[in-house]
Amino acid sequence: MRIVLLGYMASGKSTIGKILAKNQNLPFIDLDDYIESKFEKSISDIFKDEGEIFFRLQEHEAIKEIFEKQDKFVLSLGGGTPCYANNMDLINGFENTNSLYIKLSIPTLYKRLLSQKENRPLVANIPEEELQEFIAKHLFERSYFYEMAKYKVRTDNQKVEDTINEIQELLF
Repeated sequence: MRIVLLGYMASGKSTIGKILAKNQNLPFIDLDDYIESKFEKSISDIFKDEGEIFFRLQEHEAIKEIFEKQDKFVLSLGGGTPCYANNMDLINGFENTNSLYIKLSIPTLYKRLLSQKENRPLVANIPEEELQEFIAKHLFERSYFYEMAKYKVRTDNQKVEDTINEIQELLF
């Protein structure tokens, strides 16, 4: 089984993915880590040196590589990955693949991102008073692609273990 986790930044995709993979004895792949390893530079540096279009193309190619090489894994996507290069059609088109949208409310995302701003280049320079509106607009733009996931899991006010259990009940 291939499990692909998607959602907005700070939704917990990597945290959930690592635990889910361990519980199911599956390899865990973080798409950003995969790309950083391949290019031996950070996502920020790839963006800075090569530009966003190059990076989005590399995300698409990395997804194809991962799916060609492995038939069992938990894959955590970057927040923007579903929105480019028909990536959701690609992912949902692979056999034995379950895509899950880890869905959080804007206030919960705001709270999480506020405490992580310095580690998130996309929001690092956005003033605190504008952050919630930025998230709302960005989420609105991306929601069409996120909603293409086969499953949606709302995780507001839920412990990670409860989210993992809910996902396992859905898929296994």
